[in-house]
Amino acid sequence: MCTSNNHIDALIPHLFRQEYAKITAVLSRYFGLQHMEAAEDIASETFLKAAEYWAVHGVPASPAAWLYTVAKNKARDYLKRHQLFETSVKTQIRTEEITTAAVFEFSEEVIADSLLSMLFVVCDPVNTLSTQICLALQILCGFSVEEIAGAFLSNRETIKKRLHRGRVSLRAQNFQLRALGRKEVDERLDTVLKTIYLLFNEGYFSQNEKEFIRKDLCAEAMRLALLLVENSLTDTPAANALLSLICFQSSRLNARINSRGEAVLYEDQDRELWDQFLIEKGNYYLRRAFTEKGVSTYHFEAGIAYWHTTPGEEKWPFILQLYNQLVMLEYSPVTAINRAFAFAKVYGNERAIGELERLQLTENSYYQGLMGFLHSELDVERAVGHYEEALRLTRSVAEKRVLAEKIAELKGRGVIFKNL
Repeated sequence: MCTSNNHIDALIPHLFRQEYAKITAVLSRYFGLQHMEAAEDIASETFLKAAEYWAVHGVPASPAAWLYTVAKNKARDYLKRHQLFETSVKTQIRTEEITTAAVFEFSEEVIADSLLSMLFVVCDPVNTLSTQICLALQILCGFSVEEIAGAFLSNRETIKKRLHRGRVSLRAQNFQLRALGRKEVDERLDTVLKTIYLLFNEGYFSQNEKEFIRKDLCAEAMRLALLLVENSLTDTPAANALLSLICFQSSRLNARINSRGEAVLYEDQDRELWDQFLIEKGNYYLRRAFTEKGVSTYHFEAGIAYWHTTPGEEKWPFILQLYNQLVMLEYSPVTAINRAFAFAKVYGNERAIGELERLQLTENSYYQGLMGFLHSELDVERAVGHYEEALRLTRSVAEKRVLAEKIAELKGRGVIFKNL
């Protein structure tokens, strides 16, 4: 079997994203959470062996199954080499589980249960939300310290310390990777949902200076949300609403950036690039979200995202109504700014400027950008001033390009007007 090195170089990172967390979670389930680092080391070594072996012998017919087999063998070797199993781990595993532990089963059911348990582990409220997201990115998504530092606009050492403190806190809680119970779900589900939501937002509205969108983060958030709705204990209306929101928003990812890597505003997006399959999935999970009474912020956001995938101007009153309810349920600056845009669509730019000015979010780049947009047809000079302020405030390279183009366009229009 012959496989090009280029193919292997592309395949390994793809499989790493998909399978690293599964291997880590299953082995941690058997070793115990206090030995999670050993499980991660085995998972990493498995991929190193894959890169070396496949380069010589070619990629096997079932790469994932090959990885699981190697991971099992390495886990067994680890237990043989270390007295840890006899002196520590073995005493913590019930007698009837010891045989199972030696088997290291990688069935779909065991993988799903292990991943879901690990998700609830990393979302322990003993850690801050930012630490929970860092842990989720590293343990469940296979992100390196450098990648996490890039996502958080932080340096490597800060992220390393945050991860270390987070892991120490988790071990101190002694949370076991076993099948979830109602108690753990009730205590942590809100935190789990919030972590997935923030993970998706970091991908969709990336604060990374070089990347406007992080599709890998969006995909990982979708994968984790899907885990929730596929388990009867966590298949709640809020979980379905969150997955619906992620599907609707992800359906427009390809239209939000052009071929030059520049951001494309909603009004200028090519609808042909919208993913209809994800829109249909968003509809499906949104319907499931309303099978029981009670609504969450995710319900309102999913409803707003649904209307954004529908054509025509008649949608804006519905979007504004949903924003009104969302702001009352849970205020945030981003929600308030987005509501002002919907308000402009319904009542016009002039009235919307008054709504926006009341927010007094002058140090927010989105606020300044929307003020520039609203003034564009009313006062070119003021519009340029707001766009220039947005340009100063934003860190996104893609956003800077869009703002610079808007400024150049408006200044050109201003020259034309003066010459008339």
